[in-house]
Amino acid sequence: MYTESEVLDFVQEEDVKFIRLAFFDVHGNQRNISIMASQLDRAFNDGISFDASAVGFEDASKSDLFLHPDPSTLSILPWRPSTGKVVRMFCNIKNPDGTPYKGCCRTLLQNAIKKAKDECNISINIGAEVEFYLFKLDQEGNPTKIPFDNGSYMDLAPVDKGENIRREICFTMEQMGITPEASHHEEGPGQNEIDFRYSDPLTAADNTATFKWIVRTKAASNGLYADFSPKPIQNQAGSGMHINFSLSDSSKLKNALAGILAHIAEITYYLNPTENSYKRLGEQKAPKFICWGQENRSTLIRIPATKEDKRLEIRSSDPECNPYQAFTLLIYAAIEGIKNNMQPPAPIETNLFKASNAVGLTALPDTLDAARDIAENSSFIKGILG
Repeated sequence: MYTESEVLDFVQEEDVKFIRLAFFDVHGNQRNISIMASQLDRAFNDGISFDASAVGFEDASKSDLFLHPDPSTLSILPWRPSTGKVVRMFCNIKNPDGTPYKGCCRTLLQNAIKKAKDECNISINIGAEVEFYLFKLDQEGNPTKIPFDNGSYMDLAPVDKGENIRREICFTMEQMGITPEASHHEEGPGQNEIDFRYSDPLTAADNTATFKWIVRTKAASNGLYADFSPKPIQNQAGSGMHINFSLSDSSKLKNALAGILAHIAEITYYLNPTENSYKRLGEQKAPKFICWGQENRSTLIRIPATKEDKRLEIRSSDPECNPYQAFTLLIYAAIEGIKNNMQPPAPIETNLFKASNAVGLTALPDTLDAARDIAENSSFIKGILG
């Protein structure tokens, strides 16, 4: 957790030549601008300007915004040269007068974390489980839909051809300050999962973005393409991003659960932001109905069996979501549940992947347009995102 002065010393002592200033557009796509090390002091003091209209934030009539690097997010890019190193820092976006920009998703998440502490006296930890496919490239280097292997859930080599790449990814994660906990082949051919340690929500979102960057980089260096789309292959398992959500006061977990369930339909547009997302929901272990259960993987939210503090696992979200927006909205929903002492409905104990067991339950939106309509008419969403 570096300070500004420590970063400046580090850059000088470690022969750092380039600094990547990373930020996110409204869709959660990571963008960056590189500056020379000599410009870092200016970046900390004044920010680095960029054209906000080019990434969908503002129109051309008022397009100057400024990137302000967060020194605590400093990380060396281990795949870049060791002489003349390259480092990365995530940035908050500010207006020319120094006030926070309303569309900065890191700032939105920071505000949500503060609100949970100030109004509910709780801190939150989040851990993301991100699934992805590895596909072969064609002779021109373009992605195909040919899986890297034909392995299935937790298969071993030689059927599982991804173990060496997952190993490289885990080592790179450690070099960049992320603690991997487990990795394995997933159900689909060429599908993989690597889980990393939970943390505070802002770090969790930063780590999720960094993880996806690492995976894509390591896949490319091995002549492969990493695909994070929710349903890349019809009739095969989709890729989810399960969000594990825990509170410092576990006695309030059921209230948080009730708040999230009350708003999950409105939040779905941000948890599942592409048309492809709705090809996954309701199929092959992806949830369809708004409900929860103890240890029940067919429900939208489950409380896993664990000896550690109890947590919620939100199972509907997918890797295309903007993790900053997703975590922000889930935190606000949890806050509402806690402040109003909301109580969840009875848990579901049956397997909802058998249609006869879903009688009386409300389904999630089944198309992107339906999810968008619900979000656009939500006072809850407008109050948070504008």
